[in-house]
Amino acid sequence: MLLVVLLVVAANAWLDRANTTSWDKTLWVGVFPMNGDGSAVAERYVSGLKPEDFASIETFFARETERHGIRIDRPIRIELYPSPSKLPPALPRDANALQTAWWSLKMRSFANSAADVPGRAPSRIRIFVLYHDPATVTSLPHSLGMQKGLVGLVHAYAARNMAASNNIVIAHELLHTVGATDKYELGSGKPIYPAGFAEPDRDPRYPQQYAEIMAGQRAISDREQEMPDSLRDVIVGDVTAAEIGWTRK
Repeated sequence: MLLVVLLVVAANAWLDRANTTSWDKTLWVGVFPMNGDGSAVAERYVSGLKPEDFASIETFFARETERHGIRIDRPIRIELYPSPSKLPPALPRDANALQTAWWSLKMRSFANSAADVPGRAPSRIRIFVLYHDPATVTSLPHSLGMQKGLVGLVHAYAARNMAASNNIVIAHELLHTVGATDKYELGSGKPIYPAGFAEPDRDPRYPQQYAEIMAGQRAISDREQEMPDSLRDVIVGDVTAAEIGWTRK
């Protein structure tokens, strides 16, 4: 029985991988906004969100697939779904491997339940976005994207002037769900050369004109990097493109 269960899980994982990296049809992505800190500011922000607030993510994917030679009119479709009634499980701080694995299972169970919206078609990828009042936090918890389960958990700021940067994070975690890996140094956040550079062959190398999406920041010198203003300043680098099936490795 255990062997059968393992085979079923492995088969489902393989099918998810195949269906989300073939790029021969539009990939349906559901965004589930939530009040992440229980504040009135976040509640007002979430209630005022509209589908067009996430349009830049679709535009980014359409531009980058075309740049990498993928011929598809609409690579992803962003749909805005109602807020789930409860928050997703929290990953313990400094969690060990066993705790992380257990959290992953709980997160996938939560996603399957929360994404079941009566009268709405289920999305292929589920991104839960927890908004926080920027006046009460100095930094946000770490966002995550999981290929197993096709689930993303994003922490974002409940502020209109930060919507563009929020969408960068959403796009980053979305790409994790289809196989992309991080391309920055843990701790410093420094883009890793060459995979984390949008233009690794640029001469002179610095400053980089764009940020690589999985590096998150634009290298402006050997020791300095900065966040891009919006997805207009971000590209999918060659290594990331190969990881997600846009090009051959």
